[in-house]
Amino acid sequence: MSQMKAVKLVTAGSNLATEFRDAPLPSPGRHEVLIKVHAASLNYRDVALLRGEYPAATKENVVPVSDGAGEVVALGTDVIRVKKGDRVAVNCFTNWIGGPFNPDYRTSSVGFTTDGVLAEYALFCEDALVHIPVYMSYVEAASLPCAAVTAWTALNEIRPLQPGQTVLIQGTGGVSLFALQFAKIFGARVLAITSSDEKAAKLKELGAEAVVNYSSCPNWEHEILALTGGKGVDKVLDIAGEKTIIKSAASTKIKGVIAVVGFASGFGGGIPPIDILSRSLTVTGTTIGPRMDFEAMLAAMERHEVHPIIDRVYHFAEYREAYRRLEAGQQIGKVVIQITD
Repeated sequence: MSQMKAVKLVTAGSNLATEFRDAPLPSPGRHEVLIKVHAASLNYRDVALLRGEYPAATKENVVPVSDGAGEVVALGTDVIRVKKGDRVAVNCFTNWIGGPFNPDYRTSSVGFTTDGVLAEYALFCEDALVHIPVYMSYVEAASLPCAAVTAWTALNEIRPLQPGQTVLIQGTGGVSLFALQFAKIFGARVLAITSSDEKAAKLKELGAEAVVNYSSCPNWEHEILALTGGKGVDKVLDIAGEKTIIKSAASTKIKGVIAVVGFASGFGGGIPPIDILSRSLTVTGTTIGPRMDFEAMLAAMERHEVHPIIDRVYHFAEYREAYRRLEAGQQIGKVVIQITD
C-alpha cells in the first residue's frame, strides 16, 4: 500500500478549510515511527483555527489535529523506545520531553507546524510517543494529549494541588472534565459553573460538590464565594477568557492561582491590577505540557483506572460533523473521530 486517506488544511479564499484527500503513505526515517491511527479527538483550538481565531502558525497543507492514538506498524532503523504492535499516543509538542516550555518547541506542534493525526497513518519521532495503559481503548486514549495534559499541568501550575484544597472548573469540555477527575484523585474539592441544569447534573454525577448555572445566575462569583465561606477557591481553571477572567479573579482566595487555559469568549477582559495586588493572586498561562507530564498523568490514571468522558464518536468520513458538534458547544466531554477499527 502506497496511499492513505488524510484530511488537509487548505486555504479557501481568506479562510481555512479542510479537504479529504489521498496522500502518500509516509516512510519512517532512522528515529521515526509509523502509526496506524485508530482514533483522533478534537479540541477547541481545532475549531478556532478554521475560524482564523487561533494565534499560532501552521504549515501549508498540514494534516490537522494533535490528539490521537494508534498502533505502531513500522519503525526506523534506530528506534528503541517502541516496537511494532505497541499501542501509543503522541505528545502535542514532539520534541518537548521535560522541563519548562521553550518557544522553539512550537516548531514541532502536532497538527499545526507538523502533520497531525486526522489521517489513516501518521509519522512521528519516537521521542514524542507514550504507551497507552492496557485498560484504556484507542478512543479513550485519543482524548488525552491536549485536554488531559493541559488539565494536569494547570492543576499543578505554580504549586502542586494538595488534598483538601478547592478547585473551580468551568463548563463541560475536555479540559474541565479532566480537571474534575484529576482533582478528585488529589483529594481536592471541586466546584463548577456551567450553562444548563443538564450539564450541572452530569458534573455532580462525576464528583463536583456544587455547580452554579451561570445562565440563571450571571453573578456566579458570589455563589462561589458563598460556597467557600467567603474565602474563595485555591485554584481556578479559566476556560473562556474575556467573559470569565474578572469573575474568576473574584472567586479566588488570597494567594490563589488562576490558570488560564482557554479563550472561548475572546481575548479581552483584563483583570484590574488592584484585584491582583490586593489579594496577591497569581495568574498564569498553560502550554499543555511535556512528554514526562503526559507519562506521569497516565501513571496516575492507570493507578485509579480513570476513564475519559467521551461525548460522541464519529466515523472518519463524518469528521466535519465532529467539528460542528464541538463548535456548537453542547458537548459533555471529548468529541472523537474513529479513523480505523
